[in-house]
Amino acid sequence: MTDRPPAGPDVDEAVFDAVESIPPGRVSTYGAIGRLVGVGPRRVARALSGGGAAVPWYRVVRADGTAAEPVRARQLELLAGEGVPVRGQRVDLAAVGWPDEGW
Repeated sequence: MTDRPPAGPDVDEAVFDAVESIPPGRVSTYGAIGRLVGVGPRRVARALSGGGAAVPWYRVVRADGTAAEPVRARQLELLAGEGVPVRGQRVDLAAVGWPDEGW
């Protein structure tokens, strides 16, 4: 038997569980969540866009620290409310990246 990533709705639940574990004031990336769950970053984004409203979706950004255009203003507002440092349009992943991957 091989370890395979979860499929379908199970992937969504695994993504939601991982996102819920990001502490307030910290931020992760689609890729980091994907590595935790065993899927690619696009699959993480799909899970969050399709049903992630109940979890702190705004704590997940692109690998370069930017937010996706459709949610950028709201995401940066929510992150600022948690004290997340933002320079221009980018989150300072070196300061608040989770889990600590040596950003």
